[in-house]
Amino acid sequence: MRVHYHTFGCKANQYDTERMRQEIEARGAATADAREGADVVVVNTCTVTNQADAEARRFIRRVRRENPAATIVVAGCSAALAADRYRTMDGVGAVIRGHDPVAVAEGTLPGELVQLGLARPLDRVDSEPIGAELLRERRGASRGWLKVQDGCDRKCSFCATRLARGKSRSRDPESVVAEATLLAETHSELVVTGIHIGHYGLDLEPRWTLGRLVALLLDRVPAARFRLGSVEATEVDDLLVELLERSDGRLAPHLHMPLQSGADPVLKRMRRWHTRDQYRSRTLEIAERVSPLGLGADVITGFPGETGEDHEDTLRLVEGLPFTYLHVFPFSPRSDTVAATLSREMPVPQRVAGERARELRELALEKGRAHRSARSGSEALVTPEAKGDRGLTGDYLRVDIRGGDGSIQNGLVRGTLRGDADHLYIASPRTSSRIES
Repeated sequence: MRVHYHTFGCKANQYDTERMRQEIEARGAATADAREGADVVVVNTCTVTNQADAEARRFIRRVRRENPAATIVVAGCSAALAADRYRTMDGVGAVIRGHDPVAVAEGTLPGELVQLGLARPLDRVDSEPIGAELLRERRGASRGWLKVQDGCDRKCSFCATRLARGKSRSRDPESVVAEATLLAETHSELVVTGIHIGHYGLDLEPRWTLGRLVALLLDRVPAARFRLGSVEATEVDDLLVELLERSDGRLAPHLHMPLQSGADPVLKRMRRWHTRDQYRSRTLEIAERVSPLGLGADVITGFPGETGEDHEDTLRLVEGLPFTYLHVFPFSPRSDTVAATLSREMPVPQRVAGERARELRELALEKGRAHRSARSGSEALVTPEAKGDRGLTGDYLRVDIRGGDGSIQNGLVRGTLRGDADHLYIASPRTSSRIES
């Protein structure tokens, strides 16, 4: 049997798909690179917006048209919240409410024995197992995903992910180290990911923190560089800042810290837990100690009730902080969230939200170009990607890799960045063995 996998959404979803693939292959199935000709297509869905749900349904209908003989297995966040809707779609043979790889494997290959001693599928996403079996690789990639936590205990008014993922659950630190050790055999960089990694360890006994976990990984897994996934500014503790500052690039000097808005009234309606000033002060504290620093954030424009003054506050905050990129999204309501109700009570026209997004994107591009230009002539440690001719710096710049006088360490290229904002490159004496095919 040949199985094709398609993933929507975040790095946590991509990690989960790799776990599904690994479990299904352990039962004897082969992986199909293309969905045409596949016997089964596994669709791992996202539910961050209503549009994300709609995209998954459109994709399923396209698969049905292109390969009517294929059985479609639907899993993931959208499937957790709208299982019945997917079950009625033509070609769908199984719907898994969540991300449990064993449940997905049983839906894909019914009647097969559970492999590797994994836990049986559970009824509630709150207790869905994570880390029951170690992921061995992110196939075809130089950068691997290391999921350390799942679920979220926060209640942002625009988010349905916590409903689909359940409460925050942390992996045992020894399990994380064991998986990182395996992944480091084929990946020169590992990205620490989850749904709310800043809450790592709060549910463990004794309690842990994300900073302690990263320090342990740096000590016990010397063959890899680590990079933090999305983490809240107020949850970057002093230990993490010290590791970013003093690890000689082993912890990539890069933070993606969701902002969402730079206006306190909007943050309050979003049910965020930081204020504008708290975000600003912590970001400046970090930037003063860590240089160079790749700094990104998510921003939502046109959130219900956002005024022109609120937008100007966001622009001023972004302008005053050392961002190197932004992910900007015009607000899109998600059903069954508080924000969906707010959007009916105090809507912001989509045209206005789109224009505000354009302004922020243009500002972010300017700041990104200034950062790239300033990096020319300085040292960088680059993770090779693609066929080894492109790579990612610690501060999250994609650059060309050329032959020259750099050095190789643990599959990473160390050397001097050259060029300008439009075209940065680094010299490498040879091609790293850890690259995507």
